[in-house]
Amino acid sequence: MIPPWQDPALPAGVRAADLLARMTPQEKIAQLYGVWPGSNETPGGDMAPLQHALSEDVDLTELLPHGLGQLTRPFGTSPVEPAEGVARLASLQERVRGANRFRLPALAHEECLTGFTAWQATIFPTPLAWGASFDPALVKEMASAIGASMKSVGIHQGLAPVLDVVRDPRWGRTEESIGEDPYLVATVGTAYVQGLEEAGIVSTLKHFAGYSASRGARNHAPVSIGPRELADVLLPPFEMALRDGGARSVMAAYNDIDGVPAHAHRRLLTELLREDWQFTGTVVSDYFGVSFLETAHQLVDSPAGAAALALAAGVDVELPAVRCLGSGPLDEELVDRAALRVLTQKCELGLLDPDWTPPAAPSAPVDLDPPHMRVLARRLAEESVVLLSNDRTLPLAPEARRIAVLGPLADDPAAMLGCYTFPRHVLLDHPEVPTGVAVPTLLEALRAELPDVEFVDDPVAAELCVVAVGDRSGLFGRGTSGEGCDAADLELPDGQGALLDKALASGTPVVLVVLSGRPYALGRWADRCGAVVQAFFPGEEGGPAVAGVLSGRVNPSGRLPVSVPRDPAGQPWTYLAPPLGQRGEASSLDPTPLFPFGHGLSYTTYDWQEPTVDADAFPTDGETTLRLTVRNTGKRPGAELVQLYLHDPVGKVARPVARLVGYARVPLEAGESAEVHFTFPADLAAYTGPDGNRIVEPGELELRLAASCAEGDVRHAVPVTLTGPERVVGRERRMRCEVRVK
Repeated sequence: MIPPWQDPALPAGVRAADLLARMTPQEKIAQLYGVWPGSNETPGGDMAPLQHALSEDVDLTELLPHGLGQLTRPFGTSPVEPAEGVARLASLQERVRGANRFRLPALAHEECLTGFTAWQATIFPTPLAWGASFDPALVKEMASAIGASMKSVGIHQGLAPVLDVVRDPRWGRTEESIGEDPYLVATVGTAYVQGLEEAGIVSTLKHFAGYSASRGARNHAPVSIGPRELADVLLPPFEMALRDGGARSVMAAYNDIDGVPAHAHRRLLTELLREDWQFTGTVVSDYFGVSFLETAHQLVDSPAGAAALALAAGVDVELPAVRCLGSGPLDEELVDRAALRVLTQKCELGLLDPDWTPPAAPSAPVDLDPPHMRVLARRLAEESVVLLSNDRTLPLAPEARRIAVLGPLADDPAAMLGCYTFPRHVLLDHPEVPTGVAVPTLLEALRAELPDVEFVDDPVAAELCVVAVGDRSGLFGRGTSGEGCDAADLELPDGQGALLDKALASGTPVVLVVLSGRPYALGRWADRCGAVVQAFFPGEEGGPAVAGVLSGRVNPSGRLPVSVPRDPAGQPWTYLAPPLGQRGEASSLDPTPLFPFGHGLSYTTYDWQEPTVDADAFPTDGETTLRLTVRNTGKRPGAELVQLYLHDPVGKVARPVARLVGYARVPLEAGESAEVHFTFPADLAAYTGPDGNRIVEPGELELRLAASCAEGDVRHAVPVTLTGPERVVGRERRMRCEVRVK
């Protein structure tokens, strides 16, 4: 008769508790840490902060008899053929199982922000491009494919998505974020979580919380924000991803909030996450984050002290290594609490089942970049390209015969790849190893797109000049964008502005293409260019996607997930500013962006007819529905993005002039129309009041149907009134504006 912990008919919590009761203190603690094979052998720079300084040689022969909680990045540490990686992981898991008395495997995790971060795996657009697509359904489809790929080779947990709301785009990790609006980040991020979890992969939300609001946009820097900014801007994406997405893991952030590091923040990790939000999954540390309580934050003077502090706050698992939780005795009750959560999750993944085995070593090559995933990568890349301005230079005239293509990123595949893609994350330290997947450059894609055009490198001899500028991503200063690659200002990096000036001086019409991980100040050039196109690290199919927009094969439908500033130092903020954060006579500085959040142009035209509203007065616990008919009045198919913003003219605290509360992506054939329904619940008007409670108050509101957040782009303003008493709302509140397109 099998013991209860091995009985698949019993609930996971019951099985985990039975196993926990049979374990020694050392065996319990062993479930709370991981090992990172090869982490201290990687050449060149770190893949995690202080990786080489904090990685330790681990004697697996001594360690494994107690068991092991996690295996860190078996595919993502160095280039390994996929089939060989499957065999290696299976062998390592058999070693882990064979060494401990319960035959428990480790839980294997990988990065998956732009696809499975493994050699030869599909490279999808970076999250900022997901935001530009405004297409949660497609992002969910992508995540499902990523999850299935990871599961097929023996991975259980993915460290994604990043739900940090951009607060200052000088931050290097802007490219990893979805955008500057919490509703956009929440809805798109939740879709990614749903796709990953439905594929059977544990989704880990990063970084909890406040990480993107650091002083000076510096990575790992302190965060000084009020509880209202935390509650109303930075936390909602995490809450939605847990409640609606079903994420089973949360990663604590490196930063402190007003002096309290997130890894030691009991109010955040236990009171809010566990008690208020009822989260039952695991909290994992960011890499070496528990060690940083000792070495960086200096709250304790030993690894054991850091482990005790993190466990007490609510951290369950130390990633990626053993340094702290394996260093000394710990409070038994806290160890039991964390180990029960870990074992419950392992049970849910099938790792406690008596017949569990790792995927067998394949007899044929493993294809991690199959055709259907490249198709997905192309679709998302095409939807994410944003046409910022156009004086009818685009699409390119069919009679064009000679085009100059200039710029340092015109013929460089790095222009398409974010810092969490395998080539930019790992292969920078392996220059002898090929990229592993085909990544056409912009020039290569244009040649394929326009076979009859002669491409030259002299703008004077050309009919049109395409100038490609932007970023090369990297880690910790090895790029112009990416983790640890923060910017002093928003000037185009590496003197690229001078190159653009030279091209414009030639007199040849210029199309500016920005391939980047953050927005850059374009006020110096935008009105001198025939067109400006923005793509945020669009992945392996990004070159063909951008080329398709330039040629006209693709009708651009992307919209800005972050504002594009006019001046390099003029907009270290976002559109979510109250009246005093807008342009005014009290300051000589104008923070108005060149191109606002939500902006994007098309090659066709749309008409938005006068909307109707079911009820223009409804209670503070009610809802109303807006109906709007949109018609494609042009000669080609396209996709319009209808955005719904809330303007609250009077509040108990200073409120943003407008904030996104709904959106609809509406594909339309030429001449076709569709009716868009927005069901707006009063709960979406909630905000954190002076006493710290989230409230919905009676009074007048304005619902703005708009083409961007800018007041000049409001197509229709619908006044509504909330009636009845003021309400305090909590985790039961409605967080979404339900949308139907008929």
